[in-house]
Amino acid sequence: MRITKTLQFIFQFITIGLAAAFVVIVFFPELTQKLASNNPPIVEVSQHTAETAPVTQNRAPLSYADAVERAAPAVVNIYTRKIITESAHPLMRDPLFRYFFGNQPGMTRQRQESSLGSGVIISPSGYVLTNNHVIEAADEIQLALGNGQTAEAKLVGSDPETDLAVLKIDLDNIPSITLGDDQALRVGDVVLAIGNPFGVGKTVTSGIVSATGRNMLGINTFENFIQTDAAINPGNSGGALITAEGFLVGINTAIFSKSGGSQGIGFAIPISLAKDVMTQIIEHGEVIRGWLGISVQDITKELAQSFGLPSTDGVILSEIMRNGPAHRAGLLPGDVITHVNDQAITNVRNGLNLISQNKPGSKIKIKAIRKSKAFETEAVVGQRPREDNQ
Repeated sequence: MRITKTLQFIFQFITIGLAAAFVVIVFFPELTQKLASNNPPIVEVSQHTAETAPVTQNRAPLSYADAVERAAPAVVNIYTRKIITESAHPLMRDPLFRYFFGNQPGMTRQRQESSLGSGVIISPSGYVLTNNHVIEAADEIQLALGNGQTAEAKLVGSDPETDLAVLKIDLDNIPSITLGDDQALRVGDVVLAIGNPFGVGKTVTSGIVSATGRNMLGINTFENFIQTDAAINPGNSGGALITAEGFLVGINTAIFSKSGGSQGIGFAIPISLAKDVMTQIIEHGEVIRGWLGISVQDITKELAQSFGLPSTDGVILSEIMRNGPAHRAGLLPGDVITHVNDQAITNVRNGLNLISQNKPGSKIKIKAIRKSKAFETEAVVGQRPREDNQ
């Protein structure tokens, strides 16, 4: 009996305690919060290791060695040599002296000038892409491969307006690079630049795509650059811009720098543009572009007001070549071209690109404005002369 009464007392005590706790939690929660504040919570974290971390498509690799190993063998060093004839005496540079005395024998001398750059082997048959300014006016072009092979390169053709050139070497079992898709590039994608800066040897630098579609920089006539902060220095010109997987997306071309060294703003020609130029050079010996025989200028706000134009879109014809395609189509200086084949023209470079994309002999529809009145005409496209022949 005594044990039973003891158990009853214990159960009653527990029941009263639970009831009291329930009342405090429900009706007086601030008391529980005050008690909890005296004991800070323990934060648990889960630390992934290399073995447990899930592999995802967007996960950055710890190394780009595989990409470099895939692409670097196809990147070559280019050494050029040219003979320059110049006046041996300062007086020979004076036009008045030459007028009276002419070019005297022994008053000229020759010197050898060397330069360096980079190139990319595009096909196993030995075609190499590089910049035109790397090999321009060279008397001799030597290529050095990563495996120690060297070869004299033949110039297949060049395109100064995009600053591209195609070389050819005759070697057996040469490596070639795999082309990537520059249209799929996004700002922020990791890219690597491979080349021969300052002649120190093959060098790899990394960065990201800073911008795409850069133009109106005044570097080339036709511009559509990939901008990157991967370090590009003198000697990198003509080298490869590759993705983190090792696929070629651009030909390194220029840097924006006040010091002459890399400042994080470099430009590469997209491989889609370079491939098209290369194909035309190999097939035709030159790049064939459409041409109207006109000189144009952008429309400023002041010009738009004076011409009575609703906006600054379009270009003003400043000069027209006599008997050229535009002249035969009835266009006159002062006309404003607003559309080519129903595509709006926004500025000079945009208009130049729209016209050059048409094949010589094809017909294009032109929308224009003359003395505040809109009109349409049709022109038969001619072939654009090479820049060095204009």
